[in-house]
Amino acid sequence: MRGLLGFLPWIVYAVIATGDEWRWGAITGLVIALGLVVIDRRAGRAWDEMVIESSAALFFACLTALSLVAPHSPLTPYGPALVNVWLAGTAWGSLAIGKPFTLGIARTMAPKEVWETPRFHRVNAVITTVWAAAFTVAAASLTLVLSVSPHATTLVIAIKVLTFVLPAVFTAWYPKRVRPAPAK
Repeated sequence: MRGLLGFLPWIVYAVIATGDEWRWGAITGLVIALGLVVIDRRAGRAWDEMVIESSAALFFACLTALSLVAPHSPLTPYGPALVNVWLAGTAWGSLAIGKPFTLGIARTMAPKEVWETPRFHRVNAVITTVWAAAFTVAAASLTLVLSVSPHATTLVIAIKVLTFVLPAVFTAWYPKRVRPAPAK
């Protein structure tokens, strides 16, 4: 559950950033992301446990600056898609450098003796790939929907929910599925 808390700035932004309110959504996302980073660092969390929170802080700092400098930017209606483009980049980037973003979070829940095993790394690579794919599908779908039918709020919400819930469910299910059977 702690790992999902890192998505709070993104979720709050999604709720607040409707049409004309993207500035307040960006500012609120930034404040929450920075707050999570500060709280986590004070609690002794390592940076690899806070990839999503750190990424959120950087994204919302950029988005806040853009929303204040260019409040009527043509990107405004594409905020939900931009979020997923950024998250997809974060996830795919973490895979590209061989450090799936879920590794740090998983280490907080797994025994230390499995942290360096190929299986542990592989499970997290698969989970991160599922998140990356979901973010990519969300970015593409939201871009299409927002360009063709910008007021299709129900469809936008459905895409956001499905592309978050499905990988979250997979994240909970997959490690149990691939866990070795207990020795007899």
